[in-house]
Amino acid sequence: MTDRTQGDGGTTPPAGAKGPDELRWQIEQTRSQLGDTVEELAAKADVKGRAKARAADLMDKAGALTVQLRSSAAHAGHVVQEKASHAGHRTQAGASRTGHTVQERASRAGHTVQERAIRAGHTVQEQATRAGHSAPVSNAVEAYRRNPRPLVIALAAGAALVAAGLLIRRSRRR
Repeated sequence: MTDRTQGDGGTTPPAGAKGPDELRWQIEQTRSQLGDTVEELAAKADVKGRAKARAADLMDKAGALTVQLRSSAAHAGHVVQEKASHAGHRTQAGASRTGHTVQERASRAGHTVQERAIRAGHTVQEQATRAGHSAPVSNAVEAYRRNPRPLVIALAAGAALVAAGLLIRRSRRR
């Protein structure tokens, strides 16, 4: 080792030892480098240990991914629930508006029928008077005049059924 250089990148002097202390120092340096090299080779050769380390790393990543997926799923569930709730409210509001519309139209139809029946009763009574009959108008008209409420209710119910049928038919066409 007197005139050879060591291939360690220049950390040791290129020439041989100049004394016993320097020689001891070079031996210690070489032992240290050799120990480091052996440790590196042992780590590379320890396939089982590297596999365990890799498995532990993958398990950590899988755990983190599981937490992230659960969080995403929970968030998606909340979003879907919120959208379904809003859709339900919109549907309920639409049904309420439709119900009010049907009720209003049925009420108008009932009033219209009632007014027409009253006019018809007056017309029949006038015609009977003009004809010189003092006899009472037909029994149905007379019964209506005494108690108009059942006839109005029946006519309003009929009008509501007709209006509901028209609304159902219209909604099926869309």
